Amino acid sequence: MTSTARTAAFSDVDETLIRVKSMFRFLEFYLRERGEPPATYERLMGELRQAAHRGAPRSDINRHYYRLLRGESARRLATAGRRWFVAQWREPAEGLYIPEVEEALAAHRKAGRQLVLVSGSFFAPLDPIAADMSATAVLATRPVIRRGDLTGEILAPMIGETKGRAVRLTAHVAGTDLQGSWAYGDHSSDLSMLQAVGHPVAVGDDPELAAHTTAPGWARLMPGPVRR
Repeated sequence: MTSTARTAAFSDVDETLIRVKSMFRFLEFYLRERGEPPATYERLMGELRQAAHRGAPRSDINRHYYRLLRGESARRLATAGRRWFVAQWREPAEGLYIPEVEEALAAHRKAGRQLVLVSGSFFAPLDPIAADMSATAVLATRPVIRRGDLTGEILAPMIGETKGRAVRLTAHVAGTDLQGSWAYGDHSSDLSMLQAVGHPVAVGDDPELAAHTTAPGWARLMPGPVRR
């Protein structure tokens, strides 16, 4: 029997654990705090939407996002990230977390499994989520920082195949049994991470992931209606 001490639960964050895309929601918050008009955020988002419309890969859009933060202080971003997280709890509607996934990950922690968040987002919005969820580790996109400021470049987008490689490397270093481990993802770009473990869980209705859920070991989790 596999010991839970040697297993883990790996989870995507945006639209898997939380309802929103943290990078974009944080950027909107950060610009507003800095005194920028709403048009600034819309202009920057328009650039990203145009890239997506032209068929740019998610990894390229991810890189483009971090170029928007060139010259920003890493410390200031981290501090703003904590304020952003607190502000999410003041939203009157649905709340930040998807309850079904939050509860599943809490059950894994209670069973003694390590919780590892895996995301194309970065430290500012992710660190407070990781702390709140008592995550053991975060595998995320790492902006290049020089003299305390972001250069606009990143080491590698934590998207697609990179997620699977990061999960396997992390498991190898930690001595984690991947066949006894779980992973949660909502999009086809999470597929390599899901295929790295013995218990993959497709969250939501992505058709490519849904096609895999008939395979042995796969499960599907369909979030219910928003709880008011």
